[in-house]
Amino acid sequence: MPPGPPRKDDVPVSAPSPLLTAPDGPRPGAPGRTARSVSGRSLRLALCLAPLLIALCWAVANRSVVHEGVRRLVAADPRWLLAGLGCTCLTWVAASCVRQGALPDRLPAGLLLASQFAAGAANHALPGGLGAHAVTVRFLRARGVPLDRATASIGLYSLVKGTAKTLVLLVFLALSPAWRRLGDLVPDGPDLVPLASVAGGVVTGTGVLLTVVRPLRRPVTGLVRTALAGVRVVHARPCRVLALWGGAVAMPLVQAGALGCVGAALGLGLSWAEVALAFLAAGTAVGAAPVPGGLAVDAALLWTLVAFGAEPAPATATVIGYRVLTDWLPLLPGALVLSALIRAKAL
Repeated sequence: MPPGPPRKDDVPVSAPSPLLTAPDGPRPGAPGRTARSVSGRSLRLALCLAPLLIALCWAVANRSVVHEGVRRLVAADPRWLLAGLGCTCLTWVAASCVRQGALPDRLPAGLLLASQFAAGAANHALPGGLGAHAVTVRFLRARGVPLDRATASIGLYSLVKGTAKTLVLLVFLALSPAWRRLGDLVPDGPDLVPLASVAGGVVTGTGVLLTVVRPLRRPVTGLVRTALAGVRVVHARPCRVLALWGGAVAMPLVQAGALGCVGAALGLGLSWAEVALAFLAAGTAVGAAPVPGGLAVDAALLWTLVAFGAEPAPATATVIGYRVLTDWLPLLPGALVLSALIRAKAL
């Protein structure tokens, strides 16, 4: 029997809305996500505070040296400090050149320089330069660079940067007579056995993992192939080669120049060649140590400057002044630039 026409008092009944039928309590899995987010924030906070706590403990244990170093830093020559700030600005230009040279794609120069300035602020949260690399990968992805090519450019950047720094160190060792003082810093033969064992174990373990674990071997092999293809393309362009290797060679030189300016402002008492050699030796030896904020490099640099004949107080003031000039002073502007790039969807 066909239905008749609807009456006025009939009310249409619709399907129950999921929003109305959902329980009032939290959705399944929400407490787990909340716990994971809290633990992630706690881990990031611990990574940020770890170098500060270690530095604070060292400062408490060496109160007299730190007090004398800070006193010398306050009375430093501002003209040399301004020159050191200029060298610090050149480090971001050199880093931008290396980033562009490691990639066949053309990047906007202004945004690339701003991203490298902002990457310095991210380096205080993650060890081993991972903060800067993460910012750079996000920047490259925002410019349309595929993830595999962006990751391969990070590997090429790190390899060329470390190789160029080692080559510059070898040149300084060949030209400067101060290299003889580095012999006191090299461990004896028996002390090198644990270091060699750890390094051999890491290399062997990595090789075994790549050989046995096939899901790990495939992406690594693909990344290596992409990296080799990028290396061939980059080195086929003279402008990219000049930017890549020229920037990589210039970066340790301008960083050593900033340290030399701070030392000149504080009356360190070492020549520029000795300061540069101390910086290169300390950075090459422990530059890859997984400690945020460059704390391991600062400790090695202080030790090397003292071994070269500097007094502990001016050496401490020089290292503190160098770290303030290159890292802590640009930290707030770098964080603001990083936030602006994120809001502008450049990252």
